[in-house]
Amino acid sequence: MRKITIKDVARNAGVSIAAVSYVLNGKENKVSQDTIVRIHDSIKELNYIPSITARGLVKNTSELIGVIIPQTEDHKQLVFENPFYSEMISAIEAVVREDGYHIILAGVDKGKTYLDISTSRNLDGAIIMGIYSEQLYEECKQANIPIVLIDSYVHDNEFTNVGIDDELGGYMATKHLIDNGHRNIGLVTGMIRKDGVVEKRFLGYKRALQEAGLFYNPDYVFENSVSYVHGRSSGALIAEKHPEMTGVFATADMVAFGLIRGIKEAGKEVPKDISVIGFDDISMAHMFLPPLTTVKQQIFLKGETAAKLLIDQIRKKRGAKAHGKRTHVPLEIVERETVRNLRGD
Repeated sequence: MRKITIKDVARNAGVSIAAVSYVLNGKENKVSQDTIVRIHDSIKELNYIPSITARGLVKNTSELIGVIIPQTEDHKQLVFENPFYSEMISAIEAVVREDGYHIILAGVDKGKTYLDISTSRNLDGAIIMGIYSEQLYEECKQANIPIVLIDSYVHDNEFTNVGIDDELGGYMATKHLIDNGHRNIGLVTGMIRKDGVVEKRFLGYKRALQEAGLFYNPDYVFENSVSYVHGRSSGALIAEKHPEMTGVFATADMVAFGLIRGIKEAGKEVPKDISVIGFDDISMAHMFLPPLTTVKQQIFLKGETAAKLLIDQIRKKRGAKAHGKRTHVPLEIVERETVRNLRGD
């Protein structure tokens, strides 16, 4: 079937191509009402679908928003294995679609540039998740499009930023174990990098131990990747080598799921022998057996907030950046069935 073009619409309506272009691009004041009606009737009759690319050239807009996820782990598929990201992206897409935008999802490998994506795709704006390198912040400043960061600890006031208090979240998770009578508490986490989300949660873990007068043991920190596989191997190791450990904080729910599996495969039970608390409260957390106790961050609200702030920037002025605005999404503990109370109360 031959693709219907703007020329076909013009011929069918008995008008010029320029008249059709005016109507398609919101310049209806340049043509008569009768012409407008005939063009719309012709579009419906021929089932004509305007080219987004062509309209973008006229309006100097692509109607595309980039959702860019830096690949900070060596295992490049980790982002797409974790439901946290799909829930976040779903929230972003729902908001931007209401305003007539579409999203392009892109992972960026280590050493690659954001500028290549933003310029080659002529993005109207971008949401970038989880960057921590100062070099990458400087690169974003050169993009000359509205940008909103999610889960980034930037040290200047250039960008709009949406996130949570990750240090507080790490503190809350560890304190929940302490409040339930646990004293030997492990941490299973991704790579701890300066000014990254994982480092903040690690610092919260240390603060809770210090506040309770508990010794910080670096041998209790199992650091690798934010993955089910790392959680599983750590769970087996903890169950086999650390009989004194009664509680573990996993810095992501996917890690916690693997952790519980590894503990069980080593012949111990959760929470009877070892208690586990996660972080995120992804949709699978309440479906898991046993249902996971975790620190809840409102993932959908975080994505929705970032998308709304970006749309607001695009509407105000193309290329404008909102300086210094940081929005925090609240945290709470969701108690389910993976933390045992050792106090007996």
